[in-house]
Amino acid sequence: MAVDYKKELGSLIDMIIKEKASDLHLSVGAHPLIRVSGTLIPLIKKPILTDNDVNSFAKVLMREDQMKRFGDYTEVDFSYENAEGVRFRGNAFHQRGKMGIALRLIPNVIRTYDDLNLPPILESFTKRTQGFFLCVGPVGQGKSTTLAAMINTINKTRAEHIVTIEDPIEYVYEEEKSLIDQREVGIDTKDFETALTAALRQDVDVILVGEMRNTETISSAVTAAETGHLVYSTLHTNDAAQTINRIVDSFPGDQQDQVRVQLAGSLIAIFSQRLIPHIAGGLVPAYELLINNSAVSNLIRDNRIHEIPSVIETGLEQGMIDMNRSLARLVQNGDITVENAFTYSVNPKGLERII
Repeated sequence: MAVDYKKELGSLIDMIIKEKASDLHLSVGAHPLIRVSGTLIPLIKKPILTDNDVNSFAKVLMREDQMKRFGDYTEVDFSYENAEGVRFRGNAFHQRGKMGIALRLIPNVIRTYDDLNLPPILESFTKRTQGFFLCVGPVGQGKSTTLAAMINTINKTRAEHIVTIEDPIEYVYEEEKSLIDQREVGIDTKDFETALTAALRQDVDVILVGEMRNTETISSAVTAAETGHLVYSTLHTNDAAQTINRIVDSFPGDQQDQVRVQLAGSLIAIFSQRLIPHIAGGLVPAYELLINNSAVSNLIRDNRIHEIPSVIETGLEQGMIDMNRSLARLVQNGDITVENAFTYSVNPKGLERII
């Protein structure tokens, strides 16, 4: 009997919603798996997937042009929305010659800082009219969700022209006070750099760059922030110091001093976050926040990036916070275990002193 893969996908989506899962994995030779509160769980009542199963799911999930791109490049990003408006960010790829699909659920409702357990100070960075704000961390740590909350704050409070450049589009905004144009790489624009350059000719106030993947995009984003625009973006880095080094090191040596000067003048803040299992279930963020002040600006300009962690540790009164202090607070509040605090700390010895 032929399988109705659209109906079967609907069954899996129902399971994701029921179990409050964040991700779905479809891999040849395995049961479908969902991720709940950070843990992967196989759906053993569902059959082990074959090559044909995964390929058939792909045809339901992707448009014809995306399937062609997948055939050409063996991996592709895409977004999927079902008839009920449930949306996913997806990636199809090959492993050991066989196809795999990873889907991340995108909540329909853009949550607030309180909903996300994020520090209220983030709202102050939405009141700026120009500069560069970065949200960093590994894949799957809530960076896009944090930036969506910030963009939506602007949308609710100011009449601005906001352009988002994403691959693929994740959160869909309902326009309130702002005009919002959402552009998807590969559909609405060739690439991030092309869209960024074009945005500067579109009477734009606020730009969200989904991800800075290469030197050209980083350069365009820094220039946009320098020339009177408010720019938000993400990088897959672990902390503020590493982020600054990654940006500067992506440029040739003879350009790095100039980039440091640009960054010292345009940077607003760098917010690094991790999602950690909550004792009562679900996930809670731990974070580091670097705010660019005159001391930080001088360190960036003088290439003394290694001193930035010390500035964060002593900048509590200005709203800065280091990751260890954030982890210690979560332990003290009974949100996370001591074991998880040490697991997620990049400086366990430092954590030991304050926990």
